[in-house]
Amino acid sequence: MDRIALIRTEEKKYHDLCYENHKLFEPGSWLHKPVKTVMDLMEEFSGQQNLNVLDLGCGIGRNSIPIAETLKNRNGKVVCVDLLESAIEKLQEYSEKFEVQQYIETVQSDIEYFHIAEDEYDVIIAVSALEHVSSEEALERKLHEMAVGTKPNGMNCIIINSNIREIERDSNVDLEPMFEVNLATDNMLELLDRQYEGWAIQTRLVKQLEYDIYRDEHLVSLITDCITFVVKKI
Repeated sequence: MDRIALIRTEEKKYHDLCYENHKLFEPGSWLHKPVKTVMDLMEEFSGQQNLNVLDLGCGIGRNSIPIAETLKNRNGKVVCVDLLESAIEKLQEYSEKFEVQQYIETVQSDIEYFHIAEDEYDVIIAVSALEHVSSEEALERKLHEMAVGTKPNGMNCIIINSNIREIERDSNVDLEPMFEVNLATDNMLELLDRQYEGWAIQTRLVKQLEYDIYRDEHLVSLITDCITFVVKKI
C-alpha cells in the first residue's frame, strides 16, 4: 500500500469510528459544536437574501448544518463535499433531523477533484480538510480554484494544520503523521499569503494544539500548529 492510500485508510478508520460513537452536537468529542470562527463569518452575510456556501471536508455536518439553519427564510444552499460515504450518509440523516435538508446538497468526492466553478460561491470553508489533498502542488491548485470560485466580496475560511507530529504515548516514539500534506508553519503561511494576495485578511493566527487520538488501538498524541486564515475578496 502506498503512502497516500495508507493515510486515507487510517483516516477513514478514525472518522468512521468517531461518527459511529459520537452524535452530532452532543458533548464528548469535537463534533460537540460548530467552529466559532465559521459561525462568526456567517454573521457578515446575515442580510444577504441569496447565499451559496461550499463546505469542503464537511464531515457529518458540524458546520454545514448550523450554516444551513441561517438560510431559513431566505434563498441559498450549502454544498457539502466529503470523501467518506459514512460522513455523507450521516449528514443526510442529520439534515433531516434538523429540518434543513432543502438547503443541503451533498457530494461524495475527494475534495481535490471536486470542481469549483468561477464566481460560484459567496463563502467557501475548509476546516481540517486541505491538508488531506495528495500533495503540496495539489494544495496550491485547490487554493487557486477556491479563490477563483469565490464571488466578489465573498469570503474563504481555512483552518489547516501544519508542523504536525504524532507520538505514540506508551513508547514516546515519533510516528509518521497520517496527513498527506505536512508543511512547516512558515511555509504554509507563505503559501496562503501568496494564493490570496490582494484579498483583505480578517484573521491570520496560529495556535498549537495537542490532543489524543487512536491509531490501530494505540493512544497517540497529535501535536499541530493550527492555522486559522479568513480572507475577503475585494
